[in-house]
Amino acid sequence: MGVEANARLTASTAAVLLILLAVEGVTVVQIRPLLTVHVFVGMLLVPPVLVKLSSTIWRFAKYYLGSPDYREKGPPMAVLRVLGPFVALLTIVLFASGIVLLLGPQSLHSQFQLIHKASFILWFIFMTIHVLGHLGDTARLATKDWTSRAQRVVAGSKIRRYVLSASLVAGVFLAFVTIPYVGPWLARA
Repeated sequence: MGVEANARLTASTAAVLLILLAVEGVTVVQIRPLLTVHVFVGMLLVPPVLVKLSSTIWRFAKYYLGSPDYREKGPPMAVLRVLGPFVALLTIVLFASGIVLLLGPQSLHSQFQLIHKASFILWFIFMTIHVLGHLGDTARLATKDWTSRAQRVVAGSKIRRYVLSASLVAGVFLAFVTIPYVGPWLARA
């Protein structure tokens, strides 16, 4: 995948994630009554998060393995390069701990609840810096593959739209499959 194609996939996925994460953030304020929504949106986020992580890791790998196109574009700002691995790791810990909280054994509940809360606080701090650092690129590129001339400008726009759309469909499926676990979880908690 070329530099511009990767940037477009990353940006359009980031825009979708910003919207879904905002909804998820609202549920954190009143977690108990909104737990079903929190779990639904959290599980819906998993596939798009994997797409975003994949596109970011692709750029990272291409740059550090010496791809001329990626080297020419250059790396992100230094602070974003330093924060990037922490954002990725904290994202994985946050989502994995939430899934274990929902689906794992009750004996792990207290440990993973602490991990989930602590990773959220750290993730939120790092993610805020990450989002602010990439906001301009995201705003500029997020909708490029969704316009009528997208295919003529950068090849593969249909595939990128499909990947993002398929990740959302997979997320909705995953969310509906896991919603039945919320009731028993609340009863145990």
